[in-house]
Amino acid sequence: MEGRKILLGVTGGIAAYKSAELCRLLVKRGADVRVVMSEAATEFITPLTLETLSGKPVPHRMFGRVVGPLEHIEVPDEAEVMVIAPATADYIARCAAGRACDLISSVTLAFTGPILFAPAMNTNMWNNPATRRNVRTLIDEHGWSMIDPAEGDLACGWTGPGRMADPPLIVDAIAGALRRDLEGRRLLVTAGPTVEDIDPVRFLSNRSTGKMGYAIARAAARRGAGVTLISGPTPLAPPAGVEILPVRSALEMQASVDERAQESDAVVMAAAVADYRPASVAQGKIKKSTDEKEARAIELVRNPDILAALGDRFARSDRPILVGFAVETETLLESARGKLRRKGASMIVANLAQDSFGKDDNRAYLVKEDGEVDTGVLPKDSLAEKILDAIAEMLPPGPRTG
Repeated sequence: MEGRKILLGVTGGIAAYKSAELCRLLVKRGADVRVVMSEAATEFITPLTLETLSGKPVPHRMFGRVVGPLEHIEVPDEAEVMVIAPATADYIARCAAGRACDLISSVTLAFTGPILFAPAMNTNMWNNPATRRNVRTLIDEHGWSMIDPAEGDLACGWTGPGRMADPPLIVDAIAGALRRDLEGRRLLVTAGPTVEDIDPVRFLSNRSTGKMGYAIARAAARRGAGVTLISGPTPLAPPAGVEILPVRSALEMQASVDERAQESDAVVMAAAVADYRPASVAQGKIKKSTDEKEARAIELVRNPDILAALGDRFARSDRPILVGFAVETETLLESARGKLRRKGASMIVANLAQDSFGKDDNRAYLVKEDGEVDTGVLPKDSLAEKILDAIAEMLPPGPRTG
């Protein structure tokens, strides 16, 4: 980030105090940071604080000139990327409508580069349909990238989603947006669980939330890749700039992967694909017996091993990078090394079930033929960047043509 020009927008929420740490971290990484604030933000943190940290004047009023008479044009003119942290519900609503009623919204409207925003607000405000609609507008129509809010204790006393992402995670997201090292590459990512029907009302599945695969897809798109995300059932919002293909079963996922793998530079199998499925699916609901002692057996058959099939299919030098995941409860590295060999993968991302499922943080090992790297405990968005760093190192020059 040395010498990279970053525009940091700060809007009026209690999370504005974190913006000082974010500014400090960016400057420490060598970035050239310019800050613009809303007037409401100055009620939570002073412009002098951010001016001291950034080393530059901090404008915050439309008619209180700090930079020049055309501040709303001059401030964003040189920046490579803009990040708004925190982004309040009101600011998000105004930008979704294209309003320019104060300095920070005018600067945003005039900025033509990539924009990242880190929402921060009360849980009910975050879950309000109007907020969700405005967020989708910024992502789908304006092309913004969201740094998802975390869940936890909020300043208002509530507990739930709406807390601004921690500054180190935001720094990682900005670095990814600046890097653009995957420009011109195609990535195929799978995510979430698969669902195997037993009858019209019952199914077999697993605890996967899809968060890891979605984080990889989101980060890859920020870094310039064309991304296709094949997703099992999950309530997660589709990442901005990503083609999403919803599937349900392992067989559906296999068909979608087989169709798209040939055109991909890398295939990242982050989905938790069911190993087994019922041998047959009942057409009607299976009724419960009146005999309380009766046991019922469901015959299971093996699902295809999608990653191993790809390893066999692309057993040549110009094959895509193949990345698999190993989730274990014990003997993690031994199992991951075995999986790497058996499935012909380029890399295995190994983690323990107790460290990953349902959590926002994860500890993983990136296992390759020449050894493994312990990532330590990271937010899944930051881990996604580490995984993509490893993939970028393995990619040959230029996109695949085979």
